[in-house]
Amino acid sequence: MRIASIRQGVVPISSAIANAYIDFSKMTASVVAITVEDGAGKKATGYGFNSNGRYAQPGLLTERFIPRLQAATEAELTRKDGGLRPAGAWAAMMRNEKPGGHGDRSVAVGVLDMALWDAAAKLAGVPLWRLLADRYRGGQADDSAWVYAAGGYYYPGKGVDALVEEMKRYLGMGYTTVKMKIGGAPGTALKEALSEDMARIEAVVKLLGGDGSRLAVDVNGRFGLHAALTYGAALQPFGLRWYEEPLDPLDYSTHAALAEQYMPPIATGENLFSMLDARNLIRHGGLRPDRDILQFDPALSYGLVEYLRTLEMLARHGWSPRRCVPHGGHQFALNIAVGLGLGGNESYPEVFAPFGGFADSTPVVDGRIKMPDTPGIGFEAKSALWAVLKDL
Repeated sequence: MRIASIRQGVVPISSAIANAYIDFSKMTASVVAITVEDGAGKKATGYGFNSNGRYAQPGLLTERFIPRLQAATEAELTRKDGGLRPAGAWAAMMRNEKPGGHGDRSVAVGVLDMALWDAAAKLAGVPLWRLLADRYRGGQADDSAWVYAAGGYYYPGKGVDALVEEMKRYLGMGYTTVKMKIGGAPGTALKEALSEDMARIEAVVKLLGGDGSRLAVDVNGRFGLHAALTYGAALQPFGLRWYEEPLDPLDYSTHAALAEQYMPPIATGENLFSMLDARNLIRHGGLRPDRDILQFDPALSYGLVEYLRTLEMLARHGWSPRRCVPHGGHQFALNIAVGLGLGGNESYPEVFAPFGGFADSTPVVDGRIKMPDTPGIGFEAKSALWAVLKDL
């Protein structure tokens, strides 16, 4: 097994949308293509990109991680059964890296890791979800994945009526659960922001027939404890699906304080980029394995090789993989959810194109989606994304 070539590019994710913390008008993404030859006349090209919310990493890829991957030995890249070994490639990429410092480095490695898993499944001639089920779950794969529609971003001039119309479109697409942003009213005091958000929430819950469990809200880490508790007290009667990232993602003790007061589910983890950071959250964040949701995004957190370590850690601490619903709304995490038995996956029906969304032939039905049998991750079955990747 050898790496024949690695190509990379940078693609804009340009949009007027904003959440409570950032706008996405200047956001970029790295894309890579890795061609692997198995030494027996067979080769495959795997593709990868970084998930939304983090910028492209051309410098780190060019200076450190691509050269190390190109220098990986046949023994490092090859499994005992002759297949591609992403864990060996991962170890080669992380050679001479110090512990800690999880951030942009984890994004760069995650881009390459995604492409390696795509290539590994293609060389095996199976979809990635099937490869994962066979290797790590005794061949058992879910027949579909629960997905929810993430949106409700702040747009210039967007009011409650436009928000409700957006959510109505998602329901028409087959989603049964939706998510909206809160806490992002610019230049607004807490009392006024809460009043504005309550009006937005009440309108969406009304659209959902009064069922708050079909709505999640997302703060994107903007609140301190006082604001999180104030909002939490107002949100608690709705029985929301979850209250997402109300606090800074690394402020574990404050999460624990919130969890003592807010009884419905809390969701967090999308901005933790290593197994060790995830372990600190589990140890010190006060989260409850019977209800709370973990949103670690494998594409941002060193890829699937590290995500497998995270799942092992969670099991040792009494957490089911069903409590994991990855951030990002991309096909890589969807394959992982089906192949490894996670609780579902995020979806972006109207934003982060072309990276968000799934294969063209897989509609959402009653809030669930079935996987295609396309070898690899299935990028080729999503026409808008394939139009970008094939240029590599």
